Amino acid sequence: MFLKQTVLLLSLFLTFLAAEARGQTVQGVVHDSQTLTPLQGANILQVQTANGTATDEEGRFELTLLAGQSMQIRVSYLGYQSEVIDIENAGTPLAIYLDPQALLSGEVFVNALRVDESTPIAYSNISREEIQEANLGQDIPWLVSSTPSVVATSDAGAGIGYTGIRIRGVDPTRINVTINGIPLNDAESHGVFWVNMPDLASSVENIQIQRGVGSSTHGAGAFGATMNLQTARMERDPYGIVSLSTGSYETQKANVLIGTGRLDNGWQFEGRLSKLESDGYIDRASSDLKSFYLSGARQGEKSLLKWDLFSGQERTYQAWNGVPEPILEDNSPELERYIANLYSSEEAEHLRQNIGNRRFNEFTYENQVDNYQQDHFQLHYSYQVTDRWLLNSSLHFTRGQGYYEQFRPDERLSTYGINPIEIGDQIISRSDVIRRRWLDNYFYGTVLSGEYRRENWNLTLGGGYNEYDGDHFGEVIWARFAGESDYEDQYYQNNGFKTDLNLYGKLNWYFSDTFNTYLDLQYRMVSYRFEGPRIDESGGNQTVIHLQQEEQLNFFNPKFGFVYRLNENNRAFASLSVGGREPARRDYVESTPESRPKPERLFDYEVGYMASYEIFRGGINLYYMNYRDQLILTGAVNDVGAYVRENVEKSYRAGIELHGSLKLLQQLTLDANATFSRNIIPEYTHYLDDFDEGGQDAVTYESTDIAFSPNFISHTGVTWQTGGFTATVSNKIVSRQYLDNTGTESRSIDPYVIQDLRAGYRFDNTPAASSISLLLQVNNILDKSYVSNGYTFGWLAGGQEQHFNYYYPQAGRNILAKIEIEF
Repeated sequence: MFLKQTVLLLSLFLTFLAAEARGQTVQGVVHDSQTLTPLQGANILQVQTANGTATDEEGRFELTLLAGQSMQIRVSYLGYQSEVIDIENAGTPLAIYLDPQALLSGEVFVNALRVDESTPIAYSNISREEIQEANLGQDIPWLVSSTPSVVATSDAGAGIGYTGIRIRGVDPTRINVTINGIPLNDAESHGVFWVNMPDLASSVENIQIQRGVGSSTHGAGAFGATMNLQTARMERDPYGIVSLSTGSYETQKANVLIGTGRLDNGWQFEGRLSKLESDGYIDRASSDLKSFYLSGARQGEKSLLKWDLFSGQERTYQAWNGVPEPILEDNSPELERYIANLYSSEEAEHLRQNIGNRRFNEFTYENQVDNYQQDHFQLHYSYQVTDRWLLNSSLHFTRGQGYYEQFRPDERLSTYGINPIEIGDQIISRSDVIRRRWLDNYFYGTVLSGEYRRENWNLTLGGGYNEYDGDHFGEVIWARFAGESDYEDQYYQNNGFKTDLNLYGKLNWYFSDTFNTYLDLQYRMVSYRFEGPRIDESGGNQTVIHLQQEEQLNFFNPKFGFVYRLNENNRAFASLSVGGREPARRDYVESTPESRPKPERLFDYEVGYMASYEIFRGGINLYYMNYRDQLILTGAVNDVGAYVRENVEKSYRAGIELHGSLKLLQQLTLDANATFSRNIIPEYTHYLDDFDEGGQDAVTYESTDIAFSPNFISHTGVTWQTGGFTATVSNKIVSRQYLDNTGTESRSIDPYVIQDLRAGYRFDNTPAASSISLLLQVNNILDKSYVSNGYTFGWLAGGQEQHFNYYYPQAGRNILAKIEIEF
């Protein structure tokens, strides 16, 4: 099946690439509206296409429009207000004058981190319109899952609650995410928890995904991709939007968005209030989510001041443990093996009663929840020093606080600092407990950048300084046998403090209208102070003690490449980018200085080609991501008895990404992308605890697949649009993914193919509102049974390997519907 899909997609791509037809040609000159000087390097783009060009040293341009596409062009230039111009008579030369007060757009705060067609990096831009077409309450990973090389996952099975994203097989901790240029990844775990920002998509103006190392950015190093989100619509005119969604699994979402438009004093304000609930596909995997967003901006003659305040509060029932494979497979004998090795007699009956239940959740305690709130405040200021020189500065502060609560049966009391209890002649050393594990953290800092543009080059200098201060502590709130302990006694408490300094410079040099080079140099310094283990061998014994420790790392991350434009319809690029990344919190606090892993290093080689014609636009990108000291789980135990990630000396990801859009008819469009890849560890040693002989057994594998890295990913969408009606049928294919790095099929996620349908109608200029939109989405329309994520573990016992697989099943056929009224 995959071979047929591959041949079909390659054939379509080559057919699209061969299609070339020309429409009307537009000519003109772009000037500064105040000085009347011509603007060299202004961007001219046909609206809703990738068809564009740039002005020469005299401000002149010529652009052949794609037939059957928009008859509008967008003219933009750094430091100037963009203009959209209707083309009524292509034969008449245009005289275009740009107003040098372009700071109204919030894009100035993300521009330093983003790339365009002059940058040799593979990227995708997702507009507000595309986001809102898919936004019925599911998290951002699901809303961007149609872009190249993306796989989205959901613990609850329906895209709401705990969700994740992988790009080119790279896990979320290695994907750098920023909002308005501010780092979003957790400073210690490196992960992004989208559940902490429910309905953020309703306040996102656009998203850019850069695949590979990408350009220099702030926060943790990008080892697979970056995601840059820009918030705030910043509309010139007042607006109000009410949106209501409902669907399967008692999913309900309601939000209200308002905007004042630009007031006479230059200020404008926007706001959003959201409430989202869902029972989830998995039993009891419910989500109760609330959020708000507020923004204010003031436009000056040469400046823009903007503040953003957004907050999310989530209460999510845990579905973290997944579903045991025997329950999914309705395999009673195998389930008994799991029960004998892993579960108590009290838990066994619950498992047996749910054999064959794909929606099984092993947790039954009614308050087994994750409860967390995260508040973000951002202050941005941009100043146009001259027509060529723009300065940006930002301050940010994030406050997070919350816990997850768990019922833990038959726990050792010593784990919680409780002494054994004497009851008559019996000594009680174990007890059922209910515990809460807390995270109380602060993240704050500043981000700066300056952009300077000349006739044949532009330079961006920037950097940031951030600090993270996080307290981790646990408390027992109930115990069947509590001894002398008190309510909320803390059984552990430690702090992590991290500083992150980065400086970068980006230079784009235009040797001619057809050729430019790109140079990006970044220096990053990371300092992390934490409580970690050391081994004390005094007295002849080895004792593990916990002391305050500190690690400091320095990274130099250069990127270089070039772009060659064959003509106005075709461009090619090539680049080499280097990225460095520090280990995560767990790697530090579960290892000694002697066993501590080394930082990771990535050398990313990219070659790409883009074409844009009358009925087709698309491209091909080849990548080779060569890792040094990549951190992976091997099953090995270190000197303090912890299962930790180890450095693998060499590994790589190599692939081809294809993407294209074909206008089949005036109303019918085909969008498709596909990724073919090899994700390999040349030599990998896997460790298993040996319960028969003691110690660990080691097996070495040659040329084995990297876990969770499918060799084939594709997405195809066919869209019919006429008048206010739009309908899209999409198809997603993900090939086999392995749960560990041994390439063992019995420990893998089966390939899956799913189809979705989305249809909507927009009524414009109704008597009661400026527009009313109705949207219906049917996910997994063929009701396929599939899983998108999982994990495995095991050991040697009884002379044979014992392995245990857990999976996260995704919902069968399910429906979401939305009505949106805009005033």
